[in-house]
Amino acid sequence: MMLTKPVSGAGKVAAETPPDRDRAVDVARLAALVVVMFGHCALLLATIDTAGLRIGNLLGEMPAIAPITWIVQVMPLFFLAGGAAGAYGWHQSSSWGTWLFKRAQRLCRPVFWYLAAWSIGIAVTYQLLGADSAASIGRECVALLWFLGVYLVVLAFVPALTRMSTGRAVAVAVVALIAISAGFDAIRFAVGAPMAGVANFVIVWLIPMVIGVAYARHLIGPRAALVAAASAFVVQLVLAAVGPYEVSLVVTGTERISNVSPPTLLLALHCTWMSFLFVAAAGAIRRWAQRPRVWYVVAMGNGGAMTLYLWHIPAIAVATFTLHAIGLDAYQVDAPYFWAILALRAVVFAVVMAAMFWMLSPLEHRRLPWWDAPVAATGVRSTAAGLLIVLAGVALVLLAKNGLGDLHGLMTLGCFIAATAAARICAGPKQQSPQPVTA
Repeated sequence: MMLTKPVSGAGKVAAETPPDRDRAVDVARLAALVVVMFGHCALLLATIDTAGLRIGNLLGEMPAIAPITWIVQVMPLFFLAGGAAGAYGWHQSSSWGTWLFKRAQRLCRPVFWYLAAWSIGIAVTYQLLGADSAASIGRECVALLWFLGVYLVVLAFVPALTRMSTGRAVAVAVVALIAISAGFDAIRFAVGAPMAGVANFVIVWLIPMVIGVAYARHLIGPRAALVAAASAFVVQLVLAAVGPYEVSLVVTGTERISNVSPPTLLLALHCTWMSFLFVAAAGAIRRWAQRPRVWYVVAMGNGGAMTLYLWHIPAIAVATFTLHAIGLDAYQVDAPYFWAILALRAVVFAVVMAAMFWMLSPLEHRRLPWWDAPVAATGVRSTAAGLLIVLAGVALVLLAKNGLGDLHGLMTLGCFIAATAAARICAGPKQQSPQPVTA
């Protein structure tokens, strides 16, 4: 859809783009999003038989291909892009909580639409298919919201991270976060409980945020970034070979030790080398994105990035079960034409996703009454608004973990809505300047 736009349209978008916009960050965000979408499409194994719906994972069936996750695990680029964008948007005169709330306004708007749609869908499923089916769908439809929840939490650190003023400070921060993540892993392994390392959800994902802020403030040179990337990658290789960690950097459903839920030291090193590698390549990426056609695609994709992220799993489901209806299931990896059917699913998914993008991406830009009203709180009210946004992020992580299809999920959803609403109240309406009194 986007690739067939006339050159005049591409030229117009390029001409309207501010000259100081960092196009490399936008390329990183969209490229990561495309990898995530088609990666999920490839990993899903699904069919329906007399026993009901069966869902598997390609990595679970073919563990030998787990090393490919070191390439397709691109979530660090999302956080790096968020850190850079946050650093560009932060000013010392800003009030922390109000600044954070303003960023949450844009981020949460499409999430409200998404949760409203799925709440209705789950209610209908409950009436038609029962509580078990509603709970199953409720788990799947909100699983990806963990990213937005963690993102809202680590975004709150950006103003403090902008105080870094040297490359040495960046190095100390990154090394410290890596060391802390190792410490929480040690606790996790010692007590035998994965959730003992839950703090790594913040510690590990802060690493690309730190590097993103440093990149935006020109604290890291390309050569130093390349050396840091190579060093972190070598350490990750050694740790994967001799340490207690599994190779896969995504959820497989069969792993003994998950590297992502909660994150581990192995993922921390992955975040480090991938983020530094982007910094080293940013100049070349920026020059490539100057091309009008390239920038048109990047700009349009970023304009609906949350739509792509939130709705690509439903689009994969539509593609999968459309093919199932005509007898083309990608479920048994050793079945004839498995890889051809998987490729066909990717094509059908691309068509479905393009249609959903066209229909739903305008909702990202449709301002919501009250929620999107201007804000300008300062002092205690601003701080309260920021803390409530962080609380809303935690609620989203819990919602992603527990699902939406039961009473516990509904209570977590209620906490998210209550926290965002309370943050909106604390942020307050933008104060109008008093009008001078005339005689």
